[in-house]
Amino acid sequence: MNVRRTVAALSVSAALCGAAVAPAASADDSARPKGLYGAKDPKFDGVWRQSLALLAQDAVGVTPAKSAVDWLAGQQCADGGFAAYRADPAKACGPKTGEFTDATSAAVQALAAVGGRSDAVEKGIGWLKRNQNDDGGWGMNPGGPSDANSTSVAVGAFAAAAQDPAKTASAKGRKSPYDALLGLQLGCAAKTGQRGAFAYQPDKSGDKDKLAANNMATVSAALATQGKGFVFETVGKDNHRNPKPLDCKDAGRARTPQDATEAALAHLSLTLSAHDMRLMSSMAGATDQPDFGATADAVVALAAGEHSAAAGKPLHWLQSKDSGAAAWSKGEPGALAKLILAAHAAGGDPRDFGGVDLVRQLNATGPKPEAAAGSGAESATKDKKDDGDGDDNGGMNSVWWIVGAGAAAGMGIGFLLSGRKKQRL
Repeated sequence: MNVRRTVAALSVSAALCGAAVAPAASADDSARPKGLYGAKDPKFDGVWRQSLALLAQDAVGVTPAKSAVDWLAGQQCADGGFAAYRADPAKACGPKTGEFTDATSAAVQALAAVGGRSDAVEKGIGWLKRNQNDDGGWGMNPGGPSDANSTSVAVGAFAAAAQDPAKTASAKGRKSPYDALLGLQLGCAAKTGQRGAFAYQPDKSGDKDKLAANNMATVSAALATQGKGFVFETVGKDNHRNPKPLDCKDAGRARTPQDATEAALAHLSLTLSAHDMRLMSSMAGATDQPDFGATADAVVALAAGEHSAAAGKPLHWLQSKDSGAAAWSKGEPGALAKLILAAHAAGGDPRDFGGVDLVRQLNATGPKPEAAAGSGAESATKDKKDDGDGDDNGGMNSVWWIVGAGAAAGMGIGFLLSGRKKQRL
């Protein structure tokens, strides 16, 4: 694992999984690049948080500012890839720019959602196709070993571009992303409580039979194996049954992506129930604490699988004032977007999320939207308002992240996006 990969993984993990915090940076709009959401240093997550912000706004009827869309599109390199952040987009990309799968996939999905950027979407998809591994998956960096998180977010990009991920076969191995993902799922040989979970990657020995269950990998893959992302059209639907665990009575039967989805959701449901409807941080070295990002992702995955009743339970916990989710997300566009998308997926109201208007808070972290639906229409420009966390500082002074806690196995990069009913390119 090279230094760039390690730093990026740890940075995004801490930022989006709620692992560790440090004092907030200045919220001075004059210091923020024009169009960018969030007042914090974008070095490690600029493209990522911008993509999530645009997707969340679009999902709830907010038309993002043109400057916000322009900023994201302007981060794209000539070959179609995206790095975490380019301070000088006018400077040509090179080997040290650091283009990587997760940023590229997230940006593709966001630009597909807001429409009008078909060229950028097509170039991004081309970059992903050229960097697909022989096993059908993707690593965080081009050429790196496939992992569940990066493969999953890439699946979301293809779905956003109206391309069937199952038909996205690698040039040499002729393997699909689902082939790579199913190879990372713990099967009937695992302990009963771990069956259906996904590993981030095989352990360092390279023995693919030795897989360690990982919450972020599981929530990411549970959505990807459905060919969906954070935005989909099954909101509020429920098939009135519990997710189906792996069928270990017929071990000779080949598993399908549908089997993998249900088994992963069954594992998540059991894990959530065992921890009072929250997922705990799986970052190496992290203290025993809730992982708000992974819990929000679990809500999305369960709702996508039409297990709305099961999704509603962790959503209810996130909405509770005692959960700490409001403080975790306050002023952070990526975190706010995750909660908005979770509420949207499970039929909740992101404008009244335990008394907090998440949409208003998200809008306040960036340029004024072009238009907004519902109660959020005026909220983007209103003066500070009680946001439900016990103070009245308007949502900009908040906790932030640090680099250095955990390892890539606990990456918070499994934010799968896309899955829209139509394309507006």
